[in-house]
Amino acid sequence: MTDTAPLPEESMPQSEVTRLGGMFSWQSIVFVILSVAGLAVGLTYIFGFTWNGQRLLEGQYYWLFIGLFTAAAFIALPAYSGQKKVPVYDLVAAVVALVISVYFSTHAWDMVQAGWTQIPMGAVIWLLMLEVARRSGGLPFLLVVLLLGLYPLIADFMPGLLMGIPYDFDRMIEAHVFRAEGMMGITTKIVAEIILGFLVFAGILIATGAGTFFIDLANAGFGRYRGGPAKVSVVASAFFGSLSGSIFSNIAGTGSITIPTMKKVGYPPHYAGAIEACASTGGVVMPPVMGAIAFVMAITIGVGYSTVMVAAIIPSLLFYFGLLLQVDAYAARTGLKGLAKSDIPSARKVLIKGWPFLLVLIFLVWGLLYMRWEYYAPWYACVLMIALSFLRRETRMTPRRMYETVRQIGLLVTQTAAIILPIAFVVSALTITGVTGSVTSGLVSLGGGNIYMILFFGVLACFIMGMAGLAIVAYIFLAVTLAPAIIEVGGLNTVAVHFFIVYYAMLSVITPPVGAAAFLAATIAGAKPMKTSFTAMRLGVVIYFVPLFFLFQPALVLQGDLMPLIYVLPSIIIGIMLISGGLEGYLLGVGLVRPWLRLPLAAAGFAFSFPGLTTTVIGGLVSLVLAALVWKDNRRRPALAGEA
Repeated sequence: MTDTAPLPEESMPQSEVTRLGGMFSWQSIVFVILSVAGLAVGLTYIFGFTWNGQRLLEGQYYWLFIGLFTAAAFIALPAYSGQKKVPVYDLVAAVVALVISVYFSTHAWDMVQAGWTQIPMGAVIWLLMLEVARRSGGLPFLLVVLLLGLYPLIADFMPGLLMGIPYDFDRMIEAHVFRAEGMMGITTKIVAEIILGFLVFAGILIATGAGTFFIDLANAGFGRYRGGPAKVSVVASAFFGSLSGSIFSNIAGTGSITIPTMKKVGYPPHYAGAIEACASTGGVVMPPVMGAIAFVMAITIGVGYSTVMVAAIIPSLLFYFGLLLQVDAYAARTGLKGLAKSDIPSARKVLIKGWPFLLVLIFLVWGLLYMRWEYYAPWYACVLMIALSFLRRETRMTPRRMYETVRQIGLLVTQTAAIILPIAFVVSALTITGVTGSVTSGLVSLGGGNIYMILFFGVLACFIMGMAGLAIVAYIFLAVTLAPAIIEVGGLNTVAVHFFIVYYAMLSVITPPVGAAAFLAATIAGAKPMKTSFTAMRLGVVIYFVPLFFLFQPALVLQGDLMPLIYVLPSIIIGIMLISGGLEGYLLGVGLVRPWLRLPLAAAGFAFSFPGLTTTVIGGLVSLVLAALVWKDNRRRPALAGEA
């Protein structure tokens, strides 16, 4: 595996850029100390360890976690692009955040029992978290958090369905900072309890070489076939994205290797970047780990994480199936070959070398599904991975490697916390003003009680809110406003409705005009960002319509009666083949598709795959006719070539 040049920081999303400097710079050492303290407190609380016979209260732990990782964020995340050093004002901000949070943790019991508050200090924490939001998600994210967070101040002045219960500034800060509606509620619970273990697990896997293993494994399985490097990118990014839970880390991690390889075998730069962007985006909803949004959904719906994980299996497999088909069709149409035999690693050697990674993943899935260790499974998997790392010298956890691993884990936790914790202000504002109920009823009225119109407005809202760059923000808002409206009018399955919102909120990262994931991949590929984004939109076409399918057929998310899968799933699979053939100009097993047949073939494939008897029958008949025309046309081509 050849080394690649590091990704330029100006191309990275703000939350992925750090200023920690060298591995043993003073800021790195301070950052690691804060991270170790935060992880130690997390382990103490999650496993119920006692100190002097007493366990940490929930509020005590939350404030210690907030203080330690907010301080770490002010050390690691630059205030502006290109900032390399940690200025004095950031050191002051880190100390203030830590001191106030520790002080609040000593009054956690009073907060619960007597409603204790300290509004001036709470306002300072609020301001510091807004700055963390700006550094982690950029200006658009800050505006979302700030404007929605300040909504209670003007709620009674808003028109119609946006009118809510007003709050003055002090009461708003009290709710945002000290109450369960805000920072002491769901958002902190998600990052400090539920996904903390998975972030540690992802960091250990990355440190022990899991990314390289999955790329080598994908090369061994798919590298020899036409368009092999592109298929390697799809498979490797699916695995790595599921483990890391971050679209941008996935693109930076695997894309820096796969994109140059794709370009080397003949894929245009924009196409190579688009493939990596799509594959990395899908990894966030790819079991077994997925991204933070899956845990948010589990808590919002009130189901176990295993339910969400199982529900995601078929949609994610359909998405990657469609992506692989389009990659293969492009290679077939343009005559691209696979990798040379000398460049393909031996599958046997890869498995012998990397079997510990597969064993740990199997253990993790077993712990989540069978043992239902939703909080503990990733921690147990971490212990197993560290133990197995000693079997090989190159992965052995030496003191230096352990230090590097803790630094990597600290970055994952800090970046995730910096994104999720400020969302508490949005959740609090929507909850305390009571606006969620009025927005729900307003959507029902706006759609005239028609489920399709409500879905149209819902998809539009998902795209608009997703453009802020944070699918989690969009999901949380729409989960409490749009989801009840869809369920009320359509009587649809709750899990399917929430997955529908997750998918459409997530799509903004590859969809113009924002397309942050596509733009990042374009930077690595040296391609035009907008062209890459439009190509990614075409390649990811399956993810645009599959949510509609499982919304009306919940069996696709393994909910309710599963018997419809017998006939629905085959029609969707064939429909995806037809859509991919129409979009890329090559129908698998049939041949090249002439330009005038491509759009009708894709439309017929969509109709055939839609879970409804009428559309399936009509789409099936039209698809049969069009496929026959493509087959006949390809049989004529050799004859015409021979005559010529």
